[in-house]
Amino acid sequence: MKHPLSLEGKTAVVVGGTSGIGRALSLGLAEAGADVIATARRREQIEETAAEIEVRGKRTLRVTSDVSDRTSLEILLAETLKAFGKADILINCAGKIRRAPTLDFPEDEWQSIIDTNLTGTLRACQVFGRHMLERGYGRIINIASLNTFVALNEVAAYAASKAAVASLTRSLAVEWSKHGVVVNAIAPGVFRTALNAQLLDSTPRGKELLMRTPMGRFGKTEELVGAAVYLASDAASYVTGQVLVVDGGFLASGVNQ
Repeated sequence: MKHPLSLEGKTAVVVGGTSGIGRALSLGLAEAGADVIATARRREQIEETAAEIEVRGKRTLRVTSDVSDRTSLEILLAETLKAFGKADILINCAGKIRRAPTLDFPEDEWQSIIDTNLTGTLRACQVFGRHMLERGYGRIINIASLNTFVALNEVAAYAASKAAVASLTRSLAVEWSKHGVVVNAIAPGVFRTALNAQLLDSTPRGKELLMRTPMGRFGKTEELVGAAVYLASDAASYVTGQVLVVDGGFLASGVNQ
């Protein structure tokens, strides 16, 4: 009897799945048994991640995508169906952020962040959701943020986009769950990646973020894998419209000293 957390026989697509959190989730799903297509804009990162998936004994594809380009997502789906016949799991990890005072934040940059983080998530959900609804089965996992719930200084565009991702997740769950497609999100706390290591380790902002985290350390990206595997698996068949927070206690935190 297959373990309820096993992803054997499943096909997963991780958009934005070749760096940082997305890469960790791509490799984690492969280790849980899924064939995984880790896709993003940069082909060299796709090649590197695909090779690591194959080392784990799972199949993959090397297909670029851009969440701002619906056609690229449609090609991604078509290539996935051609190779695997189905897409069971979609994880939306593509995102961007810029820190700047909101008063003078350029409108074109605001629109770019919203287009990537929110509308890009919608595009992928629409493209892959149609296929999943036709099959009567699907697991969609969006990536939210601490900013879904609380404000961090001078990242209003990012915060607005991530709050909206949670709302979109709930809306899709209401519309699609009765048809076999469950939609949830993961809200990571502060996780060290190549892009933010200097900020976390060498700035007052990093010190404050650490102080606000009761576990007293930043997360490791592999610590998000369990949440993703759970939500992608049949163990979560009655879980939908939820935002699962993995944050070392950050949102529970008040006074820590």
